[in-house]
Amino acid sequence: MSEAALVEVTETAPAVPAAAAPPTPRYVLRFGRVDRTLHGFLMFSFLGLSLTGMPVLFSDARWAARLAGVFGGFAAAHLLHRVFASIMIAVFLIHVARLVYRVAARRDFSIFWGPTSMVPQPRDLRDMYQMFRWFLGLGARPVFDRYTYWEKFDYWAVFWGMGIIGGSGLLLWFPVAFSHVVPGWVYNIALLLHGEEALLAVGFIFTIHFFNGHLRPEKFPMDLVIFTGRISEEEMRIERPAEYARHTAAGAALPDAGPPSRRSSLVGRFVGTTAVALGLTLVALIIFALAAHL
Repeated sequence: MSEAALVEVTETAPAVPAAAAPPTPRYVLRFGRVDRTLHGFLMFSFLGLSLTGMPVLFSDARWAARLAGVFGGFAAAHLLHRVFASIMIAVFLIHVARLVYRVAARRDFSIFWGPTSMVPQPRDLRDMYQMFRWFLGLGARPVFDRYTYWEKFDYWAVFWGMGIIGGSGLLLWFPVAFSHVVPGWVYNIALLLHGEEALLAVGFIFTIHFFNGHLRPEKFPMDLVIFTGRISEEEMRIERPAEYARHTAAGAALPDAGPPSRRSSLVGRFVGTTAVALGLTLVALIIFALAAHL
């Protein structure tokens, strides 16, 4: 074929369509700035309380003095323990105040019942049953709404912990003031409850909660939603189909919150990785200390 003919064929050949660009993912705002900030302080204070409290509870373990030495010794760790406790109490009171404001000022009673409530409901029992059937390959995965049954369990564990651990801690923190209203034997019970419930909380948060939040296969190595506040629309459709169906029932698209910022993602990965590493290390130390007494 001549050069002229080749040019003619090339010019008249149909253009090859360019590959279609993949659609830009849409993101939904799941947690607002205040919720993320409160969770950040809650996580920070809980880590601090764990790292300063466990050396006292396991003071006879070889690692206890070394861990307390990181904070300047047992006396300094004891002081920091109270600082972290003050932060956690403040977070709890702010959260409760926000709930009271929603009910009293905004007349929002959805916090007590319904799909957006953290109150356990009959649906949660059905979801739990279906989840175990799904684990065994006996049925489909349950259709979750905004909150799953394990998220509600985590939420109410904090309330239980604030009542038991927080109440007993305040009793031990201000023994003279409380001695005017409680008998002396109450302090022995408070000391026992404070240590045992704290150990239970540490074991649960650093294993079950971390697994559900970050280490389960579909989220591994980390779920950044509590740090960025955003979840992709596709992720919501797959993981929380009931919530997705509620929002799209009228045919309107979910408001696009925009992608997570690079800064929030980097900070979330750093903070989350640090928390998981410290938590699992502390659990390993606790197991080592308990095994030494067997």
